Amino acid sequence: MNLSEPPPAAPVAVDNAQVAAVAQKLNGVARALGQCFLGKDETIRLALIALVAGEHMLIVGPPGTAKSALVRQLARLVDARYFEYLLTRFSEPNEIFGPIDIKAFREGSYLRRTEAMLPAAEIVFLDEVFKSNSAILNSLLAIMNERRFFTGSRTLTVPLRSLFAATNEVPNDEGLAAVFDRFLIRASSDNLESFHFHGLVGRGIEAEVAHLGGSDDAAAALVSLTEIAGLQRATAGLLRVGDEFLARYKGLVFQIRSEGVSLSDRRVVKLLKLFAASAALDGRSAVDDRDLFILKHVWNSVEQIGLLKDIVAPVLERHQSEHPESPRPDAGNVDLDTVLVELGTIRGLLLGGSSLSDIQLFSQLRNLQDIRTTLLALGTPTAQQMVSEVDKLLEGVFESSRWTA
Repeated sequence: MNLSEPPPAAPVAVDNAQVAAVAQKLNGVARALGQCFLGKDETIRLALIALVAGEHMLIVGPPGTAKSALVRQLARLVDARYFEYLLTRFSEPNEIFGPIDIKAFREGSYLRRTEAMLPAAEIVFLDEVFKSNSAILNSLLAIMNERRFFTGSRTLTVPLRSLFAATNEVPNDEGLAAVFDRFLIRASSDNLESFHFHGLVGRGIEAEVAHLGGSDDAAAALVSLTEIAGLQRATAGLLRVGDEFLARYKGLVFQIRSEGVSLSDRRVVKLLKLFAASAALDGRSAVDDRDLFILKHVWNSVEQIGLLKDIVAPVLERHQSEHPESPRPDAGNVDLDTVLVELGTIRGLLLGGSSLSDIQLFSQLRNLQDIRTTLLALGTPTAQQMVSEVDKLLEGVFESSRWTA
């Protein structure tokens, strides 16, 4: 051995029973969140992946799509120090990082009191993050990337595990690009599809009744951040992916880049942490193609979301067909009976002979496409059969339109 080289690192001892126990707790968190937030299963999984990997996540969507509520409930279910804040262009650094320590200032030192503020938090949520000023954003860069906070002449190491942020729109200001790039995961949060309507109203009424009755107490934590950090350390071996997976990943990376989606080498390497975290959540001993669903969430603008779905979908569908017993990570819990009822309603509207305006026709066709996408993600035999029904319905609408024209 070359004495100038450091000795190889000792392998991390893995307690399989402990790893499985933590993964089970995290899946309990996912189920609890899924019961609260309809149609957000993929976003929930991405949030848990971010926590396990120790990375950051941005949620983009219009107001009223549960961005803030989801992260807030996640923080209640994880035993960790939490900080959240709604940023505006008038926000000042002392609101986020703590007020100036007056006593230290009188003694000639410029320090902040960071207790219960962002530098002391392990999970952070910043709403409308890109509306803040450069003084806040510059400090966030060091905190997110290096886990360091500079206060006067001191440098503090912060305990931050993951920073979650929400915004109504993706920034196009070059001055915000550095912060935007630190969010390895980008998830879109839209209004729910039509077949979720009754479930949405039902859960909403239950939540309002509980609130009015004073019974909406904070949920008890199901897992600790220490356990989550231990899960990441214990599954470090998952980062050593096989040649076949690596070849598939390489092909997708260069296909994504060829379509004009910027994906830096730094992000390409860091994404391996997310694949490993996804496998760990399932209790798997190796990464496989189903974890590549995360590549749907590396977009730089909302216009790229559909493009990435089209690139990644064939790989996920092929894996699903080869392993029908393993559910796709991007497939949420969908009540097929509810979807079937919705299909019947749409069929009656489209083929019932009623006159529809162009706007009504477009709306129903879009609902059909949403249903088709959801069923394809499920990949079960029943779902595939229902996809055929959707295709027949679309074909019937096309034939009807052709003869009417």
